[in-house]
Amino acid sequence: MKRRSFLGAGLGTGLGAALSMPLLPHTAMASVSAFAPDHPLQESWRAWKALCLAPDGRVVDGFQGDASHSEGQGYGLTLAALFGDDAAVTQIIRWTETNLAIREDELLAWRWRPDATPHVTDRNNASDGDLFYAWGLSLAAVLSDSKARLARAVAIAGDLARRCIAPCPDGSGRLILLPGTSGFRRDEGIVVNPSYYMARALRDLAALASLPDLARLATDGDTLIAALAARGPVPDWVMVTAQGVAPAPQPFSGVSGYEAVRVPLFALWSDQPQSPAVRAYASRMAAAGDVGGVATVFDTAGPGVFERSAHPGYAALGALADCVTSNAVGSVMPGFTDDQPYYPATLHLMALVVQASSFQRCVPI
Repeated sequence: MKRRSFLGAGLGTGLGAALSMPLLPHTAMASVSAFAPDHPLQESWRAWKALCLAPDGRVVDGFQGDASHSEGQGYGLTLAALFGDDAAVTQIIRWTETNLAIREDELLAWRWRPDATPHVTDRNNASDGDLFYAWGLSLAAVLSDSKARLARAVAIAGDLARRCIAPCPDGSGRLILLPGTSGFRRDEGIVVNPSYYMARALRDLAALASLPDLARLATDGDTLIAALAARGPVPDWVMVTAQGVAPAPQPFSGVSGYEAVRVPLFALWSDQPQSPAVRAYASRMAAAGDVGGVATVFDTAGPGVFERSAHPGYAALGALADCVTSNAVGSVMPGFTDDQPYYPATLHLMALVVQASSFQRCVPI
């Protein structure tokens, strides 16, 4: 599954400028535009599909035993809709509805394993997967003027609001996004994953489905993330208690790593370049340097770097955050390559989407 990069590791100024070509007009249903058929990033989308998307519409995480997750199905659906690929949209929806839409509510089971019988052994949901899948459905509804896709997006958003929102234990009246319907409420508080908040998706679905609690959740999530970023890099998981924010209990990760790297990405995707999370991430990445690979796992209590990676998807995120926060023109974002696993490849393509759609001055050079 390893092929040569379609765009190459270095982008010349001609192709770099093309990556900032205008997109198709905004849709009426969501605040994100689709990429035109001749946009240069379409090649990266085709490379991502060849790497991650099986012919039946299953997004495969080869690094996790070829498992599939609602997260991956949601990411894949959103990207397929943004690239105007209705064939991929149809495949992803068909597989997801057949294999993960098996709960008693409108949400998705979080994981499907090819080596397990049955393939879904835990029917709990993952709220980030549901969020992206519903958002992707709302975008995909535009491709074929589909009332069915739109209705399904509204149904998922409704159960996300009903079943995955809890009041903050501190009595502030703020809302908390539960990572799933079960397993995250503890006697001492609520276990929260800050990277599950995606403000743009929450606000789009709030408007689409007339669910103001989702919009409140986006605002309250921004507040929580800003408070965490004021201390340093945002942790993968935290515990929200009546007294405030505390470290997450075991076995949840308390470092700032592969989960939390999505926080600055989603803030930028939500047109929040001034987010403290973006600035904290850019600052820590700059301090870490790139000797031995790009820093991917940070100590939240000090300057330590626990892990580094050679996968260019993480380098793309760091370069985008650096460009945005430094007000530079041009970035050193690497071109998309499929010589990396599903997760950094997906983050890589997302970062390029965000650059091309919202931060044209950060065009790769």
